[in-house]
Amino acid sequence: MAKEKERIKKTVTIQNRRASYEYSFINKYIAGIMLTGTEIKSIREGNVNLTDGFCTFLNGELFLNQVNIAKFTEGTYNNHEPTRTRKLLLNKRELNQLEKKLQEQGLTVIPIKLFINDRGFAKVEIALAKGKKLFDKREDIKERDVKREMQRDRF
Repeated sequence: MAKEKERIKKTVTIQNRRASYEYSFINKYIAGIMLTGTEIKSIREGNVNLTDGFCTFLNGELFLNQVNIAKFTEGTYNNHEPTRTRKLLLNKRELNQLEKKLQEQGLTVIPIKLFINDRGFAKVEIALAKGKKLFDKREDIKERDVKREMQRDRF
């Protein structure tokens, strides 16, 4: 019993670190996810990979694709498919805003962070993003190095 409580964490925060390097964020939204029982158990263990994830619209609804939620270790025949598409839950107004913005060239919706809120529900922070060019990435690296040097000089 004690081992089980250690394995399942109370708060889970899984971030897509690569997203901030590859994309510049325009707007951020927090959306709920429709999950099955074994998926939420696997998320609470922290077995999620967001790096390849993206969102698409289908019939006016937003779906999360290519997010790998590993199979639950103690799941039986009821276990889920790891990379299935999952419906995201947003307000109609937010869905309409996103759909209009996606019509523009070069914009996409990507997952940034997956977390469990106070009430125990799994939420995804998604962002409307534009891909960075190579010189933009270099500028970000330079800014990060300058900040690091300033921190070192301060101490």
